[in-house]
Amino acid sequence: MENQVSFEDIKHLFKETDRRLDERIAETDRRLDLRLNELGKQIGGLGNRLGEFVEGVVRPGLVRLFRERGVDVRETHRDLEAERNGRKAQVDLLVVNDTEVVVVEVKSKLSQRDVEEHVERLALFKELFPRYADASVLGAMAAMVVPEKQATYAESVGLFVIGQAGDDAVLLNSAGFEPRAW
Repeated sequence: MENQVSFEDIKHLFKETDRRLDERIAETDRRLDLRLNELGKQIGGLGNRLGEFVEGVVRPGLVRLFRERGVDVRETHRDLEAERNGRKAQVDLLVVNDTEVVVVEVKSKLSQRDVEEHVERLALFKELFPRYADASVLGAMAAMVVPEKQATYAESVGLFVIGQAGDDAVLLNSAGFEPRAW
């Protein structure tokens, strides 16, 4: 009698093959997730480093830039954080004098969403940083890459716009620009 394979044997072999394939797929998915997580961390770190680079280019000239526009600031501070009443904010750069504060958000490439988020941050600024409650609070966006459309939008909502020209940071606002005070 010849060796015959029953339908049940074939069914069992298919189930076993499916089980093994499912295990291998699950293991491959797990390894891929780990690699993607690591890649995401590396990209995030690169983004942070790029932001630090932009801050390093912008920060040294801020006092000069704002003084040239009539805002007589004297000090710069970086990486401020505050939390009050369940609300939080992080400020990249702060340029101040006794009566005026310029809150500067730094990005590698300026987007409309960045501008919108900064306007929201400015609306909360005095609540979160009450030592500046009596100051005139101005806002600024600084970026290495400033698309014209986003620069125009930022200016239209009353923000200073800082970009790069060679090795220097420059204000990109029009000559008649009047900043909004929060």
